[in-house]
Amino acid sequence: MLARFNDGETTASHMVEVAADGEHLVFRAAGSEHRWALRLLGVEQLGDRVRLSPHRGEARLTVRTEDWKQFRMALHPRAVPSALAREGRLILTLAVVAATAAFVIFVGLPALSGPLARHTPPSFEAKMGRSFETQLGVGFPVCRGQAGQAALAAFGRQLTATAHSPFEIRPQAVQAPMVNAFALPGGRVQVTGRLIDLAETPDELAAVIAHEAAHVQRRHVMQAVWRSLGLGVILDALVGGGTGAGQQAVLLAGSFTNLRYSRQAEAEADLVGQQLLQAQGLSSQGMSPFFFRLAAKAEGKEAKAVKELISDHPDTLRRAEASKARGQPGRPPFDPARWAAIKAACKGTPGPIERLRHFP
Repeated sequence: MLARFNDGETTASHMVEVAADGEHLVFRAAGSEHRWALRLLGVEQLGDRVRLSPHRGEARLTVRTEDWKQFRMALHPRAVPSALAREGRLILTLAVVAATAAFVIFVGLPALSGPLARHTPPSFEAKMGRSFETQLGVGFPVCRGQAGQAALAAFGRQLTATAHSPFEIRPQAVQAPMVNAFALPGGRVQVTGRLIDLAETPDELAAVIAHEAAHVQRRHVMQAVWRSLGLGVILDALVGGGTGAGQQAVLLAGSFTNLRYSRQAEAEADLVGQQLLQAQGLSSQGMSPFFFRLAAKAEGKEAKAVKELISDHPDTLRRAEASKARGQPGRPPFDPARWAAIKAACKGTPGPIERLRHFP
């Protein structure tokens, strides 16, 4: 087979006679013999010409397409991989990698997150929680109402007494532009001012806080964190170490929007939350009306305000019915004075945008 040879280093080109020797393509040019491994040969179609290149270097051979087809027919059919075969192998490899990653993310990580959470030292989880709290404090400032914060803290101590958790439950009101409540590693439960506004009775707010306290007790928070941390490691492996993908996933794990729980975990937190209230002789009937009102607002004008909480707590209506069946009467969690203080806790506290406007 005749071909034009370029060494890739100079502009000179030579017509050469190319032959096959076993697993190699062989030719001589400028007094030197060249042997290119057929299985590593690069093949590129260029109109009526085919460009051949070795595994390394910039050298190339250019041959007529018809000559190359005849040359290949004389070879062992698997000696020179076609472009289609190479693409097929690449697609198969990528598919296997994607399937493996999907299995680890959707099966492996959820399965391992529970045992990892249960064996995480409480001191490590508490340290992580303080780090997350610092990050969130930038965007969600703590509400200024000290009397309301004190009432929430006292309620947290009540829950801690019967929670059988290595962490103290520490509720705190924060100023944020959404209706939500979320638990952090280590026992901190943050409740937004807008959720406090939405709660119509002390029983409703107590039910929300008890639900988050149950996530702490059952180590659900740490499970969600381990899933995020594990996903970060996988991202780094897939896109290449040093890209920062893993680090970004770790940072996102500190955001309440990333700490999603399974339906099973949410149902368990509903049940355990009500049990924590009942163990204190407090009413556990506030969860159901709060959920029913959330579902109603999700369909009305205020849908945007409750979107975050609805997305974090799926199956709202079903859970409302279940919590209604389990609810038991009891003492109100807050007396009128403490309830009024909690409702006023975030009044006058600037949000992050207002804080920036007044930054000197």
